[in-house]
Amino acid sequence: MSSISFSALLASWDRQQSAYIAEREARFNAQLEVLALSAGQEFHVIDLACGPGSLSLRILRRFPQARVTALDLDPVLLAVARGALAEYGDRIRIIQADLADPDCFSALSGPAPQAAVSSTALHWLMPEQQLGLYRRVAALLADGGVFLNADHQRYDRRHPRLKALAERHDEQTQEQAWRNGVDDWDRWFATAVQLPELAQHQAQRESLFAGRPVPPATPLDFQIAGLTQAGFTEAGPVWQLLDDYVIAGWK
Repeated sequence: MSSISFSALLASWDRQQSAYIAEREARFNAQLEVLALSAGQEFHVIDLACGPGSLSLRILRRFPQARVTALDLDPVLLAVARGALAEYGDRIRIIQADLADPDCFSALSGPAPQAAVSSTALHWLMPEQQLGLYRRVAALLADGGVFLNADHQRYDRRHPRLKALAERHDEQTQEQAWRNGVDDWDRWFATAVQLPELAQHQAQRESLFAGRPVPPATPLDFQIAGLTQAGFTEAGPVWQLLDDYVIAGWK
């Protein structure tokens, strides 16, 4: 890259994301622990809405025998992921795909993967699109396969005190990050697309995301019910901090 390495850009992404997720590394570690317990050390995992590759990178480092197929729609973030993860060679495959599309897994072939993961991403799908994706993931996975989704699942009017606490916690986490000079999302993106290697993808990105509605927040019980209805035999949270969860589903 001309002025900054892709690895450094991914590291700066991780810093700005930690402003929105108070215990982001602990949440990643929970996913990795359950992945190890459920799938062992040698497996094929699908990283859904991989962004610039934060979770894929941690899986590749933790599990030297694992293979990752990473999917995302955003061409800017995919360019970062391809650069930052290039050293892992054929252990990582990166595909542009729209998870809202029923054919989002059409480029996949070969034996069924043992796991699927996602982090801070699926809340950008409309609730009905999430449910459709869960059905497709359940159909895709090998028998006994695990799906691990790390994301905020917001409290609703049934839990006003918890909702207020979670919102206050988010505000405090962000205020601390801004005081420490961490970029917010807008500043990170504006800096990234100044680089020629990423600027070339900006027009396509704007076209792909134009007119997409902002989804309503979903609570934990919506997610559990959705996974169960999609065909997972067991589903539940394996990690939680207020309204931030890792939810697991086993086929």
